Amino acid sequence: MISMMVLMVCSRRVEFPALYQWRARTQSTGAIGKGTAGQRVMLPKRAGEGIILDKRHIAIILNPGSGRDRDDDPGEQAVRLLAEAGHEAKLYRFSKGQPLAKTVARALSAGAQTVVAAGGDGTICGVAGALSGTGVAMGVLPLGTFNYFARSLKLPEDLSEAIGVVVNGRALAVRTGTINGKVFLNNTSVGRYPEILANREVVYKRWGRSRIAAYWSVLKTLATLRRPLELSIDADGEVHRYRTPLIFVLNNAFQMEQMGLEGHDALNEGKLAMYISPDSGRLGQVRQALALALGIAQEKRDFLFLSAHKFQITGRRRRHRIALDGEREKMSTPLTIESHIDTLRVIVPEDYNREIR
Repeated sequence: MISMMVLMVCSRRVEFPALYQWRARTQSTGAIGKGTAGQRVMLPKRAGEGIILDKRHIAIILNPGSGRDRDDDPGEQAVRLLAEAGHEAKLYRFSKGQPLAKTVARALSAGAQTVVAAGGDGTICGVAGALSGTGVAMGVLPLGTFNYFARSLKLPEDLSEAIGVVVNGRALAVRTGTINGKVFLNNTSVGRYPEILANREVVYKRWGRSRIAAYWSVLKTLATLRRPLELSIDADGEVHRYRTPLIFVLNNAFQMEQMGLEGHDALNEGKLAMYISPDSGRLGQVRQALALALGIAQEKRDFLFLSAHKFQITGRRRRHRIALDGEREKMSTPLTIESHIDTLRVIVPEDYNREIR
């Protein structure tokens, strides 16, 4: 299961063009899709849906430091493309250390009817947390490295095509997860993966962002064998006890598929999938990493599996360093991890089918 950390931090991205190469209806004319300033999108009919979304006032929340290096300014380009399509947009930039939730609140106070998250999975997760339960739809401009959330919804990674979805798409209610009340879209973890992320940032600051630097951050972490966590996990009322260096919880079927892991049935049932790394020492962790990298990882040998709508984790430590969608923070126990159905509305391609993302 440590192998998941290796894949997430430094694996080469696998491309699936058919999953996210969406085109706007008006592609033949070379336009994104002209629309009136009052264009509206009706949510699909479903319990809790049917709200009409007004796209006249769009806020773009941009993380300038997300993902790959770019020569252009994606924020200004997005504002221009939306204006060409007949939509008013205001750009809000933020950086690490700034409270993202306050930036989103400022945009809503200014009259934003749709909020577009422009950045990587961490930025999108932060905007989603601020919008969850509000009924305000979130658009997505994927600017990160892996873009798991966007790819799970077949959202295009090309900026102009992503703007086309914001303009012409429809709003879909999606499942989210929370850990101690904080929203995550793809995954959350306790143990060594947050430590790898911390080491990766140190390596990046010294040597710059590169795949070699990412590999080094993994090796640096695994070279230091720490005492495993002793945890009690309540999974929908069933209590389990483990000694483990890592617990990893997935809420994204696309990422699950990328990692070659089982658990789709759990997500189909509205549950979360939890993977627990056995206490197998440094060599065992390396073997697990190789097994998953080769696609031969097996339950019980390389990981233990649980699924539930709600997990509660307790242990000797009062505070744990956790990671959620690539961002790190410390949280106090008990750690409560829950699945929430249809609490977030996301603008997706009009032809997107309701499948488990």
